[in-house]
Amino acid sequence: MTNLVRRDVLKTGGVTALAAIVPAVPIGAAAAAPVSPREVVSLGTGWRFHLGHASDPAKDFGFGRSHDTYGKSGDVGTPVAELKFADATWDAVTLPHDWAVDLPFERFGAAGSEADRTGAFQGFKPVGRMWPATSVGWYRRVVPLAKTDAGRRLLLQFDGVARDCIVILNGFIVGANESGYAPFEIDVTDFAKPGEDNILVIRCDVSLGEAWSYEGAGLYRDVRLVKTAPVHVPCWGTTVRCTVEGGSATVRIATEIANDGAACDARVRSTVIGPNGKNVVLVADPLALPAWGTTTATQETRLASPGLWSLETPHLYTLVSEILVDGIVVDRDSCTFGIRTIRFDATHGFFLNGKPVKIKGTCNHQDHAGVGFAVPDSLHVWRLEQLKAMGSNAYRSTHHSPSPAILDACDRMGILMIDETRQMSSNAEGLGQLERMVRQGRNHPCIILWSIGNEEIHRGTETGARIAETMKRKVYELDGTRPVTEAFNGKFGEGASRVLDVMGCNYYLDAIDPYHAAHPDMPMIGTETGSTVMTRGEYTRDDTQGFVPAYDRDFPKWATTAETWWRFYGSRPFLSGGFVWTGFDYRGEPTPFERWPENVSNFGQMDLCGFPKDNYHYYRAWWSGEPVLHLFPHWNWAGREGQPVSVWVHSNCDAVELVLNGRSLGRQSVVKNTHLEWQVAYAPGRIEAHGYRDGKRVMHAVRETTGAPARIGVTSERRHLAPGEVAVVRVAILDAKQREIPTAWDRVTFALSGDAKLLGVGNGDPRSLEPDHATSRSAFNGLCMALVQAGEQGGPIRLEAHGEGLAPAMLALIGRGGD
Repeated sequence: MTNLVRRDVLKTGGVTALAAIVPAVPIGAAAAAPVSPREVVSLGTGWRFHLGHASDPAKDFGFGRSHDTYGKSGDVGTPVAELKFADATWDAVTLPHDWAVDLPFERFGAAGSEADRTGAFQGFKPVGRMWPATSVGWYRRVVPLAKTDAGRRLLLQFDGVARDCIVILNGFIVGANESGYAPFEIDVTDFAKPGEDNILVIRCDVSLGEAWSYEGAGLYRDVRLVKTAPVHVPCWGTTVRCTVEGGSATVRIATEIANDGAACDARVRSTVIGPNGKNVVLVADPLALPAWGTTTATQETRLASPGLWSLETPHLYTLVSEILVDGIVVDRDSCTFGIRTIRFDATHGFFLNGKPVKIKGTCNHQDHAGVGFAVPDSLHVWRLEQLKAMGSNAYRSTHHSPSPAILDACDRMGILMIDETRQMSSNAEGLGQLERMVRQGRNHPCIILWSIGNEEIHRGTETGARIAETMKRKVYELDGTRPVTEAFNGKFGEGASRVLDVMGCNYYLDAIDPYHAAHPDMPMIGTETGSTVMTRGEYTRDDTQGFVPAYDRDFPKWATTAETWWRFYGSRPFLSGGFVWTGFDYRGEPTPFERWPENVSNFGQMDLCGFPKDNYHYYRAWWSGEPVLHLFPHWNWAGREGQPVSVWVHSNCDAVELVLNGRSLGRQSVVKNTHLEWQVAYAPGRIEAHGYRDGKRVMHAVRETTGAPARIGVTSERRHLAPGEVAVVRVAILDAKQREIPTAWDRVTFALSGDAKLLGVGNGDPRSLEPDHATSRSAFNGLCMALVQAGEQGGPIRLEAHGEGLAPAMLALIGRGGD
């Protein structure tokens, strides 16, 4: 971005654009001391937690024992809300926290019963109305406030609480929230006690759920206290709209100003900081703010040669919004935004900045081995890094609004997003959730579509159409710069589909061409595709053990293989692309084995730990643009000598030659978007794949028959950790030649030293009943995982891994420490 020259200075609607760096000091009053701007206090630590009870008040700290819970404000009817309550015996927890992941696995019913199937879909964690003793959780902490906080607005902000929660401050019920996924804010100014310790209590009830898979429980996302002046920018109160015209861009800013006090005059100063660090400052003319009201200030400027946000160069701008009263800065807020154009075309697909882009996306739940739903921000980033390495350029939050950390990371990394609301309804709650989702996300350039629902029962009805119309109006009222979609599984063209801007298609490939022929002016996208089921490292179906082979073969009746859907979508320009179900395995919905003890899905291209399955490399071959040669399965088939083994290769080379123990088994040409396959009589030893381009060997892959387990190997992509950052440690069982043994099941025990925490463990086994929070884990098909989270102090961190009869391993990490 270049500085504006004099002729570029605009005066629009009483706003002056200045091409200069303007310090945040009083206007025309250099001697005056500015009031401190807003303060944001993380409430991630200091919590105490205890289970309550959903049906027995005596076990729920007396809550609801008397009928007058809401009878007198300030007396909620439980000693937990009182300052003198002793919570020393409660568990000390930090956020994010998911109490459900720590519950023991429980059978829901007899084998083959509907209750057994229900349990499988919930990951066999005992939450819901069947399990009142483990479906309510209480969180409690002290929030100290300074005397100087008197006169400020005090706001509690929650990024997500699972699920139905009541928020209590100093004995007062100050708010409640129904959805586990929608962010929310509560103004607690009237109930707070400046200069004293304040008692914050949150009661969460997951008796009723919102999803058909595991969804955690408790404060699984961040909580913060925001302190502002009476005149301030409310939560998500700044909106940035950009229009690209030739080599320049017009930036329009709308800043909401809340005045929780007497009428006054104010100014808005907006500083746009470009990717190159150069600033443009906009100062509004004085605005008359009514008492206890909200006013919106609009500003506009033009940027020459803007840095556009794209997949390859995700340039981001920062907007700093300051509110000045009597020339003094009383509030300061900031957000990031990107300058880019998007367009969905009914004939040619999706365009970003005027260039066609095929969307190569994945659908994902918020769930990871070792932590459940309580995924730290840096682990969200790591997961996105794995998806991007696969070649994925898009993310669908399913089926709810994502963590702010995911939104921010997709912006920084150049990943497109469908942002999806949880409740498809035009009732007050549904519209409230939708509004919060859109307000939270509307400045994020990564978001290209708003989704108002997924596979809703009423999607093909007139009721569904009316609901969709109301929801779409709300989206346009709040944003209007992105199209609206809904994920339809069948009934294309019926009911709500006529309301959409982009038709979202889940599966049903045979219905797509007829729909396009009948509706040639409707853009289309695959909102949910694929659904191949695979167990990492397994290559034969075993219904008794609950394993499905990792070949791209098995899928439910509504779905297809990866190869089938991608060849279909890749050959049709009118399809904007699609989103694979799913990027990662997740707890619950363990298709096709919906029974005890199966508790994790098989849909992921990676398992619950983030270890790639073989189909990961199919997508990598045809999505990433990087050279790929992936050979599988492993070559440990003792007892199957002379029997045929199906050997596959995923590659984007021109041709691949397969060699067994030095003998060529033939060369095959690679056909775009397909795989190669040989039937090979098993003989122990060495099987190799040689990849050729332009007749020259350019790649080589090997699988060898390994020996007995002899040692442990540990690796991590992250070795230098900022405070709170998580290292995902890959642990492999090795033979004496340090080759990974793909069939090993040895148990590994961890010991950690230094300023760090062993956050959790996992192994990707979809039937495992081992705990996530533990110091040991069995390997599954040669691998297990440890999550190490750095502390605040920094310094050397040492993770040791031990196993019976195995040479131990040590991984050295470095914590960078706080400022």
